[in-house]
Amino acid sequence: MLISAENSALLLIDVQEKLLPGVHNSEALTESCRWLIEMAKLMQVPVLASEQYPQGVGPTTGTLKELLPEACFTGKTVFSCADSEECMQQITAADREVIVICGMEAHVCVLQTALGLKEKGYKVFVVADAISARNPVDTVYAIERMREEGIRVVTREMVGFEWIRRSDAPEFRTFSKEFLQPG
Repeated sequence: MLISAENSALLLIDVQEKLLPGVHNSEALTESCRWLIEMAKLMQVPVLASEQYPQGVGPTTGTLKELLPEACFTGKTVFSCADSEECMQQITAADREVIVICGMEAHVCVLQTALGLKEKGYKVFVVADAISARNPVDTVYAIERMREEGIRVVTREMVGFEWIRRSDAPEFRTFSKEFLQPG
């Protein structure tokens, strides 16, 4: 199944200021999430974002938060967005059958959200180069477990190329110029 811009939403999970410094490869994670947000905006894909207990852990990191309107953000105290009434209201309101997930931590909120949304009937894609955890081994085994459970694992460029689909699409010129980096 290809990912279509017309039937998908991007879900940014818990990339928060106080948690980010302890996460493996946090700069690459933030950059991949930024890339996906900008790509979603280019393709008019709705972007939703969760924040795990923002009163204690702080807001989404500024470099990502500034890209999105405040209405995109939903606080939660459960690990899975699928178990949060507020997050599910936001996801349902987006009216998309495919949810593309990026964020952290891979083995906690990302994993539980992916599995929970799949149980609710969504088609879930997790972006492997846009998730992380404090310990790299947790990311490895979270990806392995998600695959075993039928979650589709992709890369950010796979998402971008599938959203665009054609080299003659009006967005392709911007995509190739601003989103594709050599080597």
